[in-house]
Amino acid sequence: MAVGLFFGESVSGLQVVADAYVRLLQMTVLPYVTGSIIAGLGGLHPAQARALGFRVGAIIVGLWAIALVAVFLFPLMFPPHVNASFFSTTLLQPPESFDLLGLYVPTNPFYSLANNIVPAVVVFSVVVGISLMMIPGKAQVLSVLTVFNAAVAKAASFVVLLTPYGVFAIAAVAAGTLDIDSLKRLEVYLVTYVAITTLLSLWVLPGLIGVLTPVPHRAVLVGMRDALIMAFMTSSLFAVVPLIIEQSKRLLREHVGHAPDADQHLPEIIVPSSYNFPHVGKVLTISFVLFAGWFADTRIPVTDYPRLAGMGILVLFGNVNAAVPFLLDLVRIPADTFQLFLAMSVVATHFGTLVAAVHTIAVALVGTCAAAGTMRIDRRRLVRFAAATVVLVAATIGAARGLFALTLSSAYDKDKVLAGMQLLRRQASARVFGNGEVPPPLPDVKTSVLDRIRERGVARVGYLDDSLPYAFVNVHGDLVGFDVEMAYELASDLGVSLELVPVNRTIFNAGLDPALCDIVMSGLAVTADRAMQVLFSSSYLDETIGFIVPDADRAAFSSWDQIRAMRGLRVGVLSAPYFLRRAKAELPDAEIVPIARVDDMFTPHDPPIAAFLAAAERGSAYTLLHPEYSVVVPEPGEMKVPLAYVVAGRDQALATVLNTWVELKRRDGTIATLFSHWILGRDASTHQPRWSIARNVLHWMR
Repeated sequence: MAVGLFFGESVSGLQVVADAYVRLLQMTVLPYVTGSIIAGLGGLHPAQARALGFRVGAIIVGLWAIALVAVFLFPLMFPPHVNASFFSTTLLQPPESFDLLGLYVPTNPFYSLANNIVPAVVVFSVVVGISLMMIPGKAQVLSVLTVFNAAVAKAASFVVLLTPYGVFAIAAVAAGTLDIDSLKRLEVYLVTYVAITTLLSLWVLPGLIGVLTPVPHRAVLVGMRDALIMAFMTSSLFAVVPLIIEQSKRLLREHVGHAPDADQHLPEIIVPSSYNFPHVGKVLTISFVLFAGWFADTRIPVTDYPRLAGMGILVLFGNVNAAVPFLLDLVRIPADTFQLFLAMSVVATHFGTLVAAVHTIAVALVGTCAAAGTMRIDRRRLVRFAAATVVLVAATIGAARGLFALTLSSAYDKDKVLAGMQLLRRQASARVFGNGEVPPPLPDVKTSVLDRIRERGVARVGYLDDSLPYAFVNVHGDLVGFDVEMAYELASDLGVSLELVPVNRTIFNAGLDPALCDIVMSGLAVTADRAMQVLFSSSYLDETIGFIVPDADRAAFSSWDQIRAMRGLRVGVLSAPYFLRRAKAELPDAEIVPIARVDDMFTPHDPPIAAFLAAAERGSAYTLLHPEYSVVVPEPGEMKVPLAYVVAGRDQALATVLNTWVELKRRDGTIATLFSHWILGRDASTHQPRWSIARNVLHWMR
């Protein structure tokens, strides 16, 4: 990371090395998962598995539950982050279908292996392993699997040798290309992860052992000190398994001395048998998925937590390097955040291995006592332990939130990004009328509006002043926007200069007077009632109908069925006949409130209005100014509204030219380029090189 901070964006060329390392790291994961699960389960005796399976299995499930509670406490520590974004096409993508059978039950395990369907691979491996457990003469198969696993592990060890270089490249690229605010937000995960793993390792899991077994809390930490230190320093659970087994047996002899000698040797069976099951350290990696959602401003709703937990446990039977990308894809979080996971693993792995070692100790001690009948449950001690744990958890969350409030406070600035946007290219001179300046009337039309444009050498284009992001005044006082830029393009292509004049929506009542302007270009929606009053050009864009709602109500407005079921719903709708009729047809039981201007949606209403029906594309731009609101496109289906330009005097000659011109702009990519800039927000602000020591301190680079 020091290299990234020193050289800044100059290290972006290392991205190729980082990508190659990630691919190599994942290359051996699924083959190893398949072989290890089959060999691990197949090597057990059926009687042994039945005797230990239920009791030890129940303990492991209980530890999973504790880990999942810890995972879902993570978001409580994330600081509030006010944000909004330009329109994203992901708003129009339906939720990913959840094929439970296809995900868990493989019809073709080789297809599942080839397509990285981790749950199906795990289920297949478990079924084969259990079946192998009951087959006589399985030694030869186990021998082959052992050799295969050793070969895959050997191949993986070659990749491990590259770890310093791969992690160096990942950390350097992250530190060199992420902005300072993003780097600060990465610290959020490291702090929360260290806090939770420390609490679990030193208090929760050892305390649980002390409550459920005769081995005291303090004796666990003191007696296992060597194993815990070694696990933390080496980041290798496998390396300390023998030490954990021996120290577990010693603790049992010291504190459960009356138990049969055979029972004191149960850790020799329990620890290796449970090794292939996800430990608490693995389960805690699910927290990164929640962090990635917060980091990428696509927070995961609480309603998705059960699915994330169930899928997470299953895929974590394999390697975390396969599980994390799968879970990120499951909840539709950008996959490139996985590289952040690898970059932070340099620190996080040490704490994850520490809590994994304590998990293994808990399984060994509690599992042995459960199997030997020496497990005890003292309700008073359990209540005291639970109360102390709640206090410590609350203190940890409060301390983390307080720390982040002091160190990560950053003002919201997306409104400034929008206000600072400028035209991509200006190809014609223009005079802009505004601030009450009245443009002179145009001369009478003799033959056609098109001929008048040619004779004057000027095209006068009208715009609406409440038509963000199609026409608006930026922070520099310039009139900008998608259709303003299209107006410049039109004037340039016609070889004339440009005048831009404000108009109002009354043009839809009596038609566009040719004395006012030649064309109106301002994100105007085409409707049947409007088409009876004015002549529209061909459509150049389609907008999607959605809702502007407070951030907290996004989930409630995610489907039409949920919206229609709401009682006493009041919905604001722009006061255009078509939209009012459509809103009433879609929401017959709702109260439809006409809104004169888009800006009026964000002023207080009495009684309150729950949501505003609006185009998602322009609604997203308004949420940049009002980040407490979000845009939602309900499922199922999409309602589209075409946008077009209005031709003055219903002039057919100008309409014909305009239609041809719109098609040309579509074909040459102009419309797509402007859509990307003004609607999607690409290159919305001028790129400034990331701060670096070499550039900003030593001035080695410009």
